[in-house]
Amino acid sequence: MEQLFRRKRLGLLKPLLSLSLFFASLLLLHKLKFPEKDTTGRYVRHTDWCGECSWLKKKSSKPTFTSHNHVTVPSAREAQRRSNRSAPFWDAQVLNCSEDAAVRTKDWFQRLDPRFHQFVLHRHCRYFPMLINHPEKCTATEGAVHLLMVVKSVIEEHDRREAVRKTWGREHTVEGKSIKTLFLLGSPSVGKDRKNLQKLIEYEDKIYGDILQWDFMDTFFNLTLKEVNFLKWFHIYCPDVQFIFKGDDDVFVNTDNLLDLINFKVEEHKETNLFVGDTISKAIPIRNRQSKYYIPRELFDKPYPPYVGGGGFLMSSQLARKLFVVSEDLELYPIDDVFLGMCLQRLHLSPEMHSGFRTFGITRRRMSPMNSEPCFYKNLIVVHKLSAQELLKMWSMVHHEVLVCAKRASL
Repeated sequence: MEQLFRRKRLGLLKPLLSLSLFFASLLLLHKLKFPEKDTTGRYVRHTDWCGECSWLKKKSSKPTFTSHNHVTVPSAREAQRRSNRSAPFWDAQVLNCSEDAAVRTKDWFQRLDPRFHQFVLHRHCRYFPMLINHPEKCTATEGAVHLLMVVKSVIEEHDRREAVRKTWGREHTVEGKSIKTLFLLGSPSVGKDRKNLQKLIEYEDKIYGDILQWDFMDTFFNLTLKEVNFLKWFHIYCPDVQFIFKGDDDVFVNTDNLLDLINFKVEEHKETNLFVGDTISKAIPIRNRQSKYYIPRELFDKPYPPYVGGGGFLMSSQLARKLFVVSEDLELYPIDDVFLGMCLQRLHLSPEMHSGFRTFGITRRRMSPMNSEPCFYKNLIVVHKLSAQELLKMWSMVHHEVLVCAKRASL
């Protein structure tokens, strides 16, 4: 009989333990849940095609063209004075971002590959509310932010962001010049564990405070949304930042060489319209349907303007403001690198080619030993692409005091 009672007690313990674990999980999620924020933080969201949102850009005071060759760009401070001296804020409001029904009646739309339908029907939806914002990033303890490192990422790539923070994205000051870092994110895509992923990214941001997140789905076609929303954000919040490096979360960046390049351009008085990277010229749209970069003729049927590989490029703050102006009058294009090239073309500018930017690797042969030679990385500026583990390893090798390179590596 005593044995029977023991079995019953053991049988009761299992469901009690399960219940305890369940309530502990609920408690943990509750701790991760943050309160609603005001206009500088997170917004209540609604579900539709673009994530958990239904937004359109709000009409605001817009920079203007004065001629084909000159753009008048009011500074963020000037824009602030125009708005009754109120503090700058992200003004994208909750609106119904419905599809452009008129497009469905076009003959070319009937022939268009269905993969592009949602993009075309909603590309008038340009600016989106922010779920996470850090306007304070553009201020330094002393003086202005010299260089803002802006990194495109997605929520699931936590290990890549960690590797960047420990290497080239580490915030620090060099000779009195402040370097800050931001990661650009959208919302989790459909079919993923959206709520828990959002909780995780909010917790990560609570630790590091270096994430900007908008309420549109983080998909390949929406990378251009990341581009235009950042340009608007920069125009609003960053009146004194001098230079922007913009890149992916899977690149190696030699920050010493990047700063040397900036110093050289400043000394030569060539920084005003600075836009430098791995320039691609005379490219045409890819018609191979299996390619990630496939573009149907119905969408674009001309050669591309010169553009830089999006793995990493450097631009001045003055040019970033001009790009914001012209971007507002251009239809969104599904390849973000090419879209920026189109914006530069509107300004009658071309990106500058620099051999230190290797957005296709040191050599295009992925398995070549050259791609793992630290002396090349020591003398380059940007190399794409590396895993988080490869980045940490290469950074350690390049900055190790015992590394001796016979002479400047040439390619």
